[in-house]
Amino acid sequence: MSETAPPELLASTLLAPLAIDVVSVQSQVIYGRVGNNVAVPTLQSAGLSVAAVPTVLLSNTPHYPTLHGGAVPIDWFSGYLEDLDARGALASLRSILVGYLGGPAQAQALADWIGRMHERHPDLHVQIDPVIGDHDTGVYVDPAMLPVYQKALLPMAHGLTPNGFELERLSGRPTNTIEGAIEAARTLLVGHTQWVAVTSAAPESWADGRMRVAVVSRDDAQVVEHERVDAAPKGTGDLFSAVLNVELLAGAPLLDATRHACARVVDAVGATHRAGSAELLLPTVG
Repeated sequence: MSETAPPELLASTLLAPLAIDVVSVQSQVIYGRVGNNVAVPTLQSAGLSVAAVPTVLLSNTPHYPTLHGGAVPIDWFSGYLEDLDARGALASLRSILVGYLGGPAQAQALADWIGRMHERHPDLHVQIDPVIGDHDTGVYVDPAMLPVYQKALLPMAHGLTPNGFELERLSGRPTNTIEGAIEAARTLLVGHTQWVAVTSAAPESWADGRMRVAVVSRDDAQVVEHERVDAAPKGTGDLFSAVLNVELLAGAPLLDATRHACARVVDAVGATHRAGSAELLLPTVG
């Protein structure tokens, strides 16, 4: 480096970059508990260093009477990802956690970036929640997201956490029974994908006060049943995915990790309901 370089530039080359364990690519709200507002504190409470990449920046979730903000421009979004690498922060990257995306262009750019990360980090864990919609709301993303998910992004993931509605849309198969959900999940086991954890799986099969998660891998399929709390705060899927990511990075088997994530969500929803809170109250991961 030239002897005439500014002192601050000389100093910066001698400092180690902040090492990032997890890049969490999700929505961000000013008020509320969804997306990165859920994932980041959950991951950090487990001692993980997190870089939060926003896909949309909103004042709050759309179910409130006012809403401001929107999708992050694609040049900003791509730049966020590239600048993490340019800062040297990803040398020890362990996981990429993906939630709500702002549109097809973001999904394609993210798929391309994850492909490059796979080449450099053979042991990288990629976990994607393909947020598309739900039975009570229908599809609430750009319909053009679906083929990008199917062809480009989902095969980049080691694990997927769709709900039953999203699984049906992605697979094109009926998922109203547990057997159907398992068969549909198996169609997504392509590329890097090793497992699918289907939340709110086959509601018609639930016993009173219970819910089910279908955990499907290449050589196994199991069902995890858990309590159903009479409350539905936003962000429970984001919490499930974040806790599952924490458990898997800690070395837990997939089925155990799923059971733990379900228990954490039930605890959080119960605490939220008892407190009469309008937004999800987060548990401490441990």
